[in-house]
Amino acid sequence: MREIKRIVTPIDFSDNTETIVSAAACIAGKFSAYLDFIFVVQKFEDYTAFFTPPANLPAMRDDLLNAAKEKMNAFIEDNKDELYALGVSTVNGQVISGDIAEAIVNYADWANAQLIIMGTHGYKGFNRIVFGSVAERVVKTACCPVMTVNPYREECKKNQK
Repeated sequence: MREIKRIVTPIDFSDNTETIVSAAACIAGKFSAYLDFIFVVQKFEDYTAFFTPPANLPAMRDDLLNAAKEKMNAFIEDNKDELYALGVSTVNGQVISGDIAEAIVNYADWANAQLIIMGTHGYKGFNRIVFGSVAERVVKTACCPVMTVNPYREECKKNQK
């Protein structure tokens, strides 16, 4: 395995984000690796089978991207002390748009990442049936190893406290 210099971690700002970020920061700190947090704004085109998109779709997409960028900046600012305490010296936050799994894989490839660390859970129920597991698709198509974190396991929750 190559030396780990850059880690990509997709986040969604859900309740599980803290668990996934902690795992990624611990690994990044151990390897003194650069840590990229990415948030993917899903393409509305993926939902056209369910509804007719509004005419102002480009403006709506821009509003979502801008709101997500603000949230990413605030997230990094709010967590930088904890990240640095875990040994992470370089953190980057990116917001991108597209098919979620494809965007994660493409970003990791573009960033020349040696590892992707991501949660195992996102979509549930009907959305999971329609869109499939993002983590599964990333594992199958990634250009580098993928470490998945199950935020629902009791060990994860115990280690958080």
